[in-house]
Amino acid sequence: MLYLVADFFGGLLAYFSFRNLNTPPPPPPSIMPYKPLSLKRRNRFWGKSVWQLYVLILLPVAFIFIFNYLPMGGILVAFKDYSIRRGIWGSQWAGLKYFRQFFETPIFLTILKNTIVLSLMSLAIGFPFPILLALGFNEITNFRMKKTIQTLVFAPYFISTVVVISILFQIFSYRYGLVNSALNLMGLKSVNFLGTDSFFRPAYVWSGVWQGAGYGSILYLAALSGIDVNLYDAAAIDGASKFQRVLHIDLPGIAPTIIIMLILNTGSILSVGFEKVFLMQNPVNYTISEVISTYVYKVGIQQAQFSFSTAVGLFNSTVNCVILLLVNWIAGKVNETNLF
Repeated sequence: MLYLVADFFGGLLAYFSFRNLNTPPPPPPSIMPYKPLSLKRRNRFWGKSVWQLYVLILLPVAFIFIFNYLPMGGILVAFKDYSIRRGIWGSQWAGLKYFRQFFETPIFLTILKNTIVLSLMSLAIGFPFPILLALGFNEITNFRMKKTIQTLVFAPYFISTVVVISILFQIFSYRYGLVNSALNLMGLKSVNFLGTDSFFRPAYVWSGVWQGAGYGSILYLAALSGIDVNLYDAAAIDGASKFQRVLHIDLPGIAPTIIIMLILNTGSILSVGFEKVFLMQNPVNYTISEVISTYVYKVGIQQAQFSFSTAVGLFNSTVNCVILLLVNWIAGKVNETNLF
């Protein structure tokens, strides 16, 4: 009985759907003619129907506006003899006085060199590691092992920089460090790692790799997940090895992501992190550890030279912006992959 009722209503539906047999069937979706939204539907799409999206982006937009755009008004301090009593608008104009003062500072070339060398070392050593980790994770087939290794590699990112430096000091301390304790057990003399200036740069770079490589690989893992699986199957049928698959499928597939991340990293070439450098700094390694960010802190906060420190910070940001635009233009010319 149920089958008869279903057949009856199915026949009615077919009758009313195709009663005009002379009407040609509608074209498939791939060749459907484009029909623009009416003004009413367009207003509805951008209005009431998606108000939740506007609420969702309200806080991020407010955060960016308050903490990134409003402080730009403070750039005027770099061009004035700033006085706390008179304020920004009441202080007298100084023009490029503090920029010239910075360029004529005896340690200008030293801190610029230290900043560039430390940034280039971090970029050259730290940039490839997340890519290699992502490629390695992508080849692990054992799910439990993969998640265990990922957890161990991602965990250091969530450790505070202060704790990382404390661990570093505990490992390489002259008297009670783990490395020197092991050397003493083998009958060797202790090495004063923290008392040599040559230890600063390798320790800074490799501790940064240990702390950030795992977290940085997440973006490349997401890019690898978007590669068509059929490419791997076709390569396996053709007899390609795992290394050849990585070389000819994985790397080309994530190449746009690699280029974009490289552009962003080179755009902050002079923005060496202040906290880590400041915590690792001591009188022994001062000549190679003094960078622009620590110099701005010491001059601007400790010596209260606000106009001078603002001029140094503006110079730093301007150079970073120029480098970003230049690298972005080169990437667009060479590989047609850029930010804008």
